[in-house]
Amino acid sequence: MIDPSALKIMIVDDQRTTRMLVRTSLRELGYRNVVECSDGEEALKALEQYPAQLVISDVNMPKLDGLGLLRAMRGKPEMKGIPFIMLTGRGDVAVVKQAIDIGVNGYLVKPFALGQLKQKVEAAVPTAR
Repeated sequence: MIDPSALKIMIVDDQRTTRMLVRTSLRELGYRNVVECSDGEEALKALEQYPAQLVISDVNMPKLDGLGLLRAMRGKPEMKGIPFIMLTGRGDVAVVKQAIDIGVNGYLVKPFALGQLKQKVEAAVPTAR
C-alpha cells in the first residue's frame, strides 16, 4: 500500500484554474506529491525527469492533447504502465471510446465531485487506498 502523501501525481491541463482545483482536491484526499504541466508536450518531457505514478490529464490542450499524450505514453516502455485518468469537460462518447481503446484507466467529466476523484484515483492506483 502506498502512503497517499508519497504517491507521485501529475496534473496536465492548459487551464491554470483547473490544475489548481485538481491539486486542491488531491490535497484534501491526502495526496501531496503533485506536479503540474500545461500541455502534453510539457508532460512528456517532465515524465522523463519525474516518473509519476499517476497522470490526470485534460483532453483539449494546445500542442499535444490528452489523447495524444496517452497514446505517446502507451508507446513508451518506461511510461506504458503509468495509470492515466482522462479529465475533460466533454462527456463525448467517441472521445471516451478512443481513450479506452488507447488504454486509459479512468475517465472523469468536469465538474467533478471530490468523491468521484477519490474513487477514480483509487481504482487507477489500487495501492493508494
